[in-house]
Amino acid sequence: MTQRPLIYDFDQQELSAFLKEMEQPAYRSGQIWQGLYQQLLVDPGQFSTLPGQLRENLALHLDFNGLTPVRTIKSTDGETIKSLFKLRDGAMIEAVLMTYKERRTVCISTQVGCAVGCVFCATGQMKFTRHLTSGEIILQVLYYARMLQAYGDALTNVVIMGMGEPFYNYDATLKAVDILNDPKGFNFGARRFTISTVGIVPMIEQFAHENRQVNLAVSLHAAEDDLRSKLIPINRKYPLFQLIQACREYIGLTHRRITFEWALIDGVNDSPQDAARLAALLRGMLCHVNVIPLNPTHKYPGQPSQRERVDAFVAELGKAGIPTTVRTRRGVDIHAGCGQLATQEKSINTGSDQ
Repeated sequence: MTQRPLIYDFDQQELSAFLKEMEQPAYRSGQIWQGLYQQLLVDPGQFSTLPGQLRENLALHLDFNGLTPVRTIKSTDGETIKSLFKLRDGAMIEAVLMTYKERRTVCISTQVGCAVGCVFCATGQMKFTRHLTSGEIILQVLYYARMLQAYGDALTNVVIMGMGEPFYNYDATLKAVDILNDPKGFNFGARRFTISTVGIVPMIEQFAHENRQVNLAVSLHAAEDDLRSKLIPINRKYPLFQLIQACREYIGLTHRRITFEWALIDGVNDSPQDAARLAALLRGMLCHVNVIPLNPTHKYPGQPSQRERVDAFVAELGKAGIPTTVRTRRGVDIHAGCGQLATQEKSINTGSDQ
């Protein structure tokens, strides 16, 4: 049986074309768009502005449910909620909501698994299965938007740094951002999105020429090629000199700051010498370094850096004038690191030792 199109895969122009084929007036697409992205409706029957026959036809021809929550767990401090979702083909992905004093940030996925294979990342340990569609990416955001709406709250930030490499699913990722950014719909500001890449140089270059207001983060984790290639095998294809050159060109074209992500691994990349190498690499760049002690995974023996090593690392960057933030580790007790819950579920379902 042919699968019905997922309505969230349509941008408004595509939705208008679909409705035109159903011989519907043009204004119907605006009503449906507002229902999906302003009212956050989940079922055609809820669209009270539409005639009954159209609601029935929408239910018959389009799928409104591309994401089914399988498991949702909350951290002991109540500030992190992680959900495992089943897609229409049975594949599993996950997303995380992190609450802070003034922010409500959702971290979403763009792929089932990941082909990049960073050794300390649970998603990389899963391997790659497939790309998500733009609608599947959007639905993760809407799921948490509805959850917060029920408490009179709202999302403030979307970080695209969950399962997968967003720049390997470039078109679907940016289509999802554009749909969520649409002022006639969800109206989520471009500067409230952050896309994180492990350093896919050609796509950074393409992204720079689009001159978007979306924030860019680069997962760096090492400032010399030998270590970075061990941690992030894609570094062999796009070594640091190419990556940093692309980042400098991005800043030059967009005049936007890049955030460099650095997972601090005890005794691996957390010494003052590592920090000095990083400072030299980034000298003169409009950038910010976001450090976080590693979230441990089952297949990687590395451990998070101790507080004194974190402080020494940050102090070294501070001496070089590199703006740095130590990100609070969130959801460690619920395996909130990328891919950890999905990997755990796969292990349960297959009986394998993940």
